[in-house]
Amino acid sequence: MTVASNRPAGDVGYFKGGSGFPTRFQGVKSGELPFFKVSDMNLPGNEIFMCRANNYISESVRKQLGATRIPAGAIIFAKVGAAVFLERKRILTQDSCIDNNMAAYVVDTEQLDGRFAHYLLTDLRLSSLAATTALPSLNSGQLRSISLRVPTSLDEQRRIAGALADADDLIELLGRQIAKKRSIKQGVMQELLTGRVRLPGYSEAWIEQPVSELLEFKNGLNKASQFFGHGTPIVNFMDVMRAPVITANRVKGLVSLSRDEISRFSARRGDMFFTRTSESVDEIGTAAVLVGDVRDAVFSGFVLRGRPIAPVNTTFLAYQFQLPSVRRQVVATASYTTRALTNGGSLGRVRVRVPSSDEQAAIVAVLADTDVELAALERRLRTARAIKKGMMQQLLTGRTHLARKEAAS
Repeated sequence: MTVASNRPAGDVGYFKGGSGFPTRFQGVKSGELPFFKVSDMNLPGNEIFMCRANNYISESVRKQLGATRIPAGAIIFAKVGAAVFLERKRILTQDSCIDNNMAAYVVDTEQLDGRFAHYLLTDLRLSSLAATTALPSLNSGQLRSISLRVPTSLDEQRRIAGALADADDLIELLGRQIAKKRSIKQGVMQELLTGRVRLPGYSEAWIEQPVSELLEFKNGLNKASQFFGHGTPIVNFMDVMRAPVITANRVKGLVSLSRDEISRFSARRGDMFFTRTSESVDEIGTAAVLVGDVRDAVFSGFVLRGRPIAPVNTTFLAYQFQLPSVRRQVVATASYTTRALTNGGSLGRVRVRVPSSDEQAAIVAVLADTDVELAALERRLRTARAIKKGMMQQLLTGRTHLARKEAAS
């Protein structure tokens, strides 16, 4: 068994802050050196390794700016601002520059494997070190003193990193499969929900109607915080945001109410719910339908209820509210103060095209099959992430040791 010891991060590597990046040098899309900003960590493909950048510079410009050249393999992260709390750590794939809201950890490769170090930092909450001021920040003294449990054997470090990298590969694969399945679903929705493509056996004309002819809207209830956490089930903002279909087992919130309040703010199977207010206009008017029976369920003041007043498949309608053409109407009818807002009157003016009840049900069945496939992939992804988390807890603490591979004879 290999010996491990707790080492200050500053003993097995060094931290380096980023550099100023004047606006006039930004916007170049290719060049010798990527110049990463905090937002670049959000780019697709940059989940672990920094493969893409929005800005590049030449070596001559780097010298002109006096920007530090950070070596490939360094681990970068946010050191200033709210992004510190997002806990994102990424690995550079080539020599790069980083802006002054970021820092880099450059490991001593004779003592510490870079990928293993990345897992160590990923397992730490650097935000717990941030100064509690108006602008959260990490300083070099705090970072250097971070305690890292480091096996003395580089071979063991690499075995651990390899096992965790295999787990990451599975997570990445499942993520790609989910993205592909969502893209396919989006295409199917665009074809079927607009009538551009018809299912076999259906040819009746679709009717365009304002939503006000299909649904009656009502605002949800507002209660003080002490009433929440016990009582009757409540459909909340996040229940609506998660997916266009709300199953009974997803309604987890509880609120204590009188029988009169339960009656006035009831949530029934087939009711639609719409997000009413948010800081982002992209989050208002998001629709979901309750497809299960939840005894005494009610709905939150942050959402609107749309109860059918005409024959309509509300699951079909909830899917329609995901279409770009419908979303544009929702945004256009919204109001803006300090927050984006919508209401029943605004949503009622949205116009949708509706086929016969039978065709609505057939389209919903096709989309439901796709949702089942997506849900299965998402369960596998959650399981893979949970397994990786457990592996990190065991391997990075030394509770479990990986056997050394025997050389082939």
